[in-house]
Amino acid sequence: MAFDTSAQGAANLSTHTSQTGSGLSSHPPATPARRQRDIRLDFFRGLGMFIIFIAHLPFNGWREFIPARFGFSDATEIFVFCSGMASAIAFGRLFEERGFVVGTSRIAYRCWQVYWAHISIVFLVTATMIAFDRWLGTGGEYLRGINLVHLVEGDSAANLLGLFTLTYVPNLFDILPMYLVILAMLPIVMALRRLGRIYVFAAMGILWLLATTGQINLPAEPWTDRVWFFNPFAWQLVFFTGFAFIRGWIPPPPVDRRAMIAAAVFLIATIPLAHSWFLTNFQIFADARNFLAPLLAKTGFGILRYAHFLCLAYLAYALAGPGGQNLLAFKGPTVKIICKVGQQALGVYLAGQFLAMIGGIYLNELGHTVFNTALVNIVGIAALIGVAYTVSYFKSAPWNSPSAKAQSYQSSKPTVGTTSEDSSSAAKIGDRQARQPAE
Repeated sequence: MAFDTSAQGAANLSTHTSQTGSGLSSHPPATPARRQRDIRLDFFRGLGMFIIFIAHLPFNGWREFIPARFGFSDATEIFVFCSGMASAIAFGRLFEERGFVVGTSRIAYRCWQVYWAHISIVFLVTATMIAFDRWLGTGGEYLRGINLVHLVEGDSAANLLGLFTLTYVPNLFDILPMYLVILAMLPIVMALRRLGRIYVFAAMGILWLLATTGQINLPAEPWTDRVWFFNPFAWQLVFFTGFAFIRGWIPPPPVDRRAMIAAAVFLIATIPLAHSWFLTNFQIFADARNFLAPLLAKTGFGILRYAHFLCLAYLAYALAGPGGQNLLAFKGPTVKIICKVGQQALGVYLAGQFLAMIGGIYLNELGHTVFNTALVNIVGIAALIGVAYTVSYFKSAPWNSPSAKAQSYQSSKPTVGTTSEDSSSAAKIGDRQARQPAE
């Protein structure tokens, strides 16, 4: 899934000075060219969002069919890897073109957004669980079930402080804090890149080694010694792998049939060490899994997880075709819909966390039947798609675009007596209004 970077960034604004005899410019003002999106990035990140929702839905029977049940890596690797790639596109070029201070400022702004997204979803889910516990008379069962009861019981003041300082990270709310810390490392990585790629890769490797051996992590609860489930100092390895591919620090691998076969063989060989049926019915696989446990650890991002994901990513990259042409060849709306979900990953992820909690309550109260399980999963996925299109609509700021009615009115207005200076001033005012940021 390493992507080449043929898509160009926004073009520089150009000026025009030629005028016609009437005093009007013969060329419209140049506008920045929109950066072309890589369909592969959007598609696989969209798939990752669906899989994460299914995985977060409590006691969900569909979880038996997600990739994590058939190998060492799962949708978290997809999310983090694709986030690294997206960050290289969104932020990496900024450091080179605008300088270290502007690039770091942009990263700080993004960290600020992710931080408050995390805090907001925790409070939203907490309030929702309290409401359901009171409505259903469950005595705080649902609030305790996801480790949020400490915000309202015990030393809630200290725990609230822990939530805001990220020293209290409740269960199932681990991904965004991890992503935030890795983002904060990005300016350091860009500074090291000025010295040379070897310094970047050395820092990545040393930090991962310290983290995967349990030498460094962050506290997850003020009242115990529990640490972050996703150690950001370990998971930065997969994030910056995706980042390095997009920035060209690592060349994209050639598509070779022998390499594809080798990757497929490795992935198939891991199935007996991951699937519950093999682990339950064959002691040899269970023993082998236990022996390899340190290399498969999710918290410390074990090296076999990394190897498994790279093989999976390589096959996906090869099968997608150059520039994702095999994905583009698919007819119908499916690929387009999945890509839309991938384009709005943060909003979809937050919605997925909330909807997974609601779906879990539904299943717990009405039963984990085949019908109920299918209903919750299908409705949840449809809701995520709706969220993606809604967020995309609001991001497009349609209120800043002139309506068809207004355009028709403007085109029908008489032009007698209008000077070139009037036209130029009106054009400038309209341009400023079009570029006005949303309130």
